Amino acid sequence: MERRLHTRHRARTTVYVVMPGHKGRICKAQNLSASGVFVETRNLGLRKGQHVELAFAINLGLVTKIHRRTAVVAHVTHGGTGLMMEQFAGR
Repeated sequence: MERRLHTRHRARTTVYVVMPGHKGRICKAQNLSASGVFVETRNLGLRKGQHVELAFAINLGLVTKIHRRTAVVAHVTHGGTGLMMEQFAGR
């Protein structure tokens, strides 16, 4: 059974991930929803529950919006990292 609050959409964007005290890294987003994003990562050293800052662009046709969000690492796999946007972490 699906437990997600928002529908995931295949993403064609890159996400700039900044960990406190570290240099930011550019990652490719696999899917994106209003409450989270799954990014392809390799050896970033992220841990479940860790807070990160995100910046990514969403193309809306004639307009491209830059989004900046705080997120919490929800899970880490060998292929990527699931990040939950901070405003949804308490739900």
